[in-house]
Amino acid sequence: MKVAVVGATGMVGQVMMDLLAQREFPVRELLAVASERSVGKELVFKDQKVKVMGLQEAVDQKPDLALFSAGGATSRAWAPKFAEVGCVVIDNSSAWRMEPTVKLVVPEINGDSLTAEDRIIANPNCSTIQLVMVLNPLHKKYGIKRAVVSTYQSITGTGMAALQQMQNERDGLESKMAYPYKIDQNCLPHCDVFLENGYTKEEMKLTQETKKILADDTVLVTATAVRVPVLGGHSESVNLEFAQEFHTTDLRKLLADTPGVVVQDNPDVNQYPMPLYAQGRDEVFVGRIRRDLSLVNSLNLWIVADNLRKGAATNALQIAEKLLEKGVLKS
Repeated sequence: MKVAVVGATGMVGQVMMDLLAQREFPVRELLAVASERSVGKELVFKDQKVKVMGLQEAVDQKPDLALFSAGGATSRAWAPKFAEVGCVVIDNSSAWRMEPTVKLVVPEINGDSLTAEDRIIANPNCSTIQLVMVLNPLHKKYGIKRAVVSTYQSITGTGMAALQQMQNERDGLESKMAYPYKIDQNCLPHCDVFLENGYTKEEMKLTQETKKILADDTVLVTATAVRVPVLGGHSESVNLEFAQEFHTTDLRKLLADTPGVVVQDNPDVNQYPMPLYAQGRDEVFVGRIRRDLSLVNSLNLWIVADNLRKGAATNALQIAEKLLEKGVLKS
């Protein structure tokens, strides 16, 4: 099929193109799409050079599928135009996630809800995806009453500007600042913009998107999102309060049997998830699984995933693969 990658020159766009090749998605023609300043640049797809085109030119070519990772404003303006020409849009920005008529999809959780009527599909926030991959099976069995989440988020979630800032700081060079402060050897409790309620937009995404994906507004979620000078992926410290009693042995087995989740939890040999080893992987890793001794029916755990892959590009492509499986997209 004809596939457009919108935001092809960005970090997530590049991973999307790599994954289309690696996962052997049925691409007859790839359209690399970016802003006007990037038009004419050459990218590589399956060892072939592909010239970057603008948004209108891509719409005119009527692609079957468009994978968007170009920011909320671009998605708001252009996703409907792609949909109008018969294209299915899978959008990685926050633009459509909380729209009541747009599905927010993690394929392992709610992919079966997709239909031919879904022309714009939202990809969740990177931190939300890895969180709900672990929360979903636990909620089904034990009933999650409350989740307290603290994130340790890779600078790659901000993009190339953040990567350049950190590298320049390490090299002792001055450069344009992606963050309001130095990031190397530092932690910033500041992901996205601050809102009137004192939380950041990233923290509220975790709260709102989790409820929508789990299809349960009774689950209470509160978050603190922190940016750390790490490349490999996002980490999350999560505290859960359940409605039902649990046994940690059964709980570990439940998570180990969950597709897409890998349990790494053996303190005796210092085995636990780390972004250093999650980088380049598509699974969600969970460990440090232990009872919260301060509260009945409560649990602590640690979740890690590559935010550019399962947190973004891989999840988007898995949605497309689900549409293929259901016959909504045809190769």
